[in-house]
Amino acid sequence: MRGDDRQQQGMWSYISAEERVPEDHPLRPMRTIVNGVLRDLSPLFERLYSGTGRPSVPPERLLRALLLQVLYTVRSERLLMEQLDYNILFRWFVGLEMDDPVWAPTVFTKNRDRLLDGDVAEAFFERVLVEARKRKLLSDEHFTVDGTLIEAWASLKSFQQKEGPQSERDDDPSNPTVNFHGEKRQNDTHESTTDPESRLYTKSSGQAAKLSYMGNVLMENRNGLVVDARLTAASGTAERDTALEMLEDLGGSRQVTVGADKGYDTKGFVEECRDLGATPHVAQKQRSAVDGRTTRHEGYEISQRVRKRVEEIFGWMKTIGLMRKTRHRGKRRVGWMFVFTAAAYNLVRMRNIETANA
Repeated sequence: MRGDDRQQQGMWSYISAEERVPEDHPLRPMRTIVNGVLRDLSPLFERLYSGTGRPSVPPERLLRALLLQVLYTVRSERLLMEQLDYNILFRWFVGLEMDDPVWAPTVFTKNRDRLLDGDVAEAFFERVLVEARKRKLLSDEHFTVDGTLIEAWASLKSFQQKEGPQSERDDDPSNPTVNFHGEKRQNDTHESTTDPESRLYTKSSGQAAKLSYMGNVLMENRNGLVVDARLTAASGTAERDTALEMLEDLGGSRQVTVGADKGYDTKGFVEECRDLGATPHVAQKQRSAVDGRTTRHEGYEISQRVRKRVEEIFGWMKTIGLMRKTRHRGKRRVGWMFVFTAAAYNLVRMRNIETANA
């Protein structure tokens, strides 16, 4: 007997969102860590908000929602608000009751920008590292450094001369056809009208140059967690310069090792690493700045194997975390999201490690 396709218009439910989320759901251990981090950040939130006026969107809920956007690859704030409206799992993680209204996308975006002004991403990232250190998941001796290109939210059509005649184009103002043939375009003479802080750059020959930023990470080698993440302008020396800055900020007097690919095998980088108390375990070029004093040790071979794990970080951030092509403009905003996405990666990695060891 065929059943009736009865359309239910209303529903009463006596099961809470807490009961509906399975006990072994991957977000449960992550939510515990996140709630502890947000409690520690409460004094920072107090300084960002006025004591008078209408209550805003709670910053704790803003950050939990942004985490979901990164973890579930939700490509826009509008889609994120749509998911929050009917997705019970999302409501539970953010802290919304079943009947709580969701925010308008513009309200959510404006409140998120307040967190940008308070450097909350960096503070959130640091608190996640504190949690990792408490759980004895970090190495303080062996590291790997690398950089990757983050494609800017700007097209090559927007890369125009700063001064002088503009490129030849047709009469369609909304989507013009621009003729670049015969025009030498460089960052010194041109800039993007959409995102002026982005730079035209390619990391290797044979690949097309794109308007980009440079994302840099410093990874500890024990469990592959990010201990520092910075976004810079894309240039030929940005990776090495930023790597030295991150190593210098490690502090301490203990000798450390730093693995890296062949792009870091330069005399200047190797010498400055040694001045900072870091042994440069960089991959060797044909004429290498690293000699047998370094490569003869077993630790060098270990660093060369482990350093490849840094590509997993970039792969996750670009494939899952929406960082292959940023949806934001300006170095500060893109950098905020880059650091926040690195913190999200650490949360996933910490959960996976502890689940595997349970």
